[in-house]
Amino acid sequence: MAKKKRTSSGDGAALDMTPMIDVVFQLIIFFVVTMRQEDILSHLDAMAPSGDTSANPQEKLELVTIDIYNPKQGGEGFLFNKTPVKYAQLDNEIRRAARNNKGSTVLLRCTKDSPHSLLVKALDLCNKHGMTNLAIFTI
Repeated sequence: MAKKKRTSSGDGAALDMTPMIDVVFQLIIFFVVTMRQEDILSHLDAMAPSGDTSANPQEKLELVTIDIYNPKQGGEGFLFNKTPVKYAQLDNEIRRAARNNKGSTVLLRCTKDSPHSLLVKALDLCNKHGMTNLAIFTI
């Protein structure tokens, strides 16, 4: 008795994965929505600040604003905290601000038509006096 070979028709059982993926996404959404935030926060390994207020408070950081504009509009092209200043005065003001706190933020605001050389001069003064927390904007 000879064994017969089974012929496959090529239409084997195919498993459609789309419903299974839909169910998995629905379960993920369900667990994310029903999870309490306290569960997440209780497992974070973060150092909370101490409630000790007897320590000296940090110095208040001063915001230094230097506006740079086109000197054709009058002046030398610098405003220090909204006050027109010359280059030498700007040097003195940045020195004073650096003496108070070198960590203060220096906000350099340039107009569209201000010369790039004035921005470079202001940046050089900030570097000269150790002011490294700089932000440059175009207004």
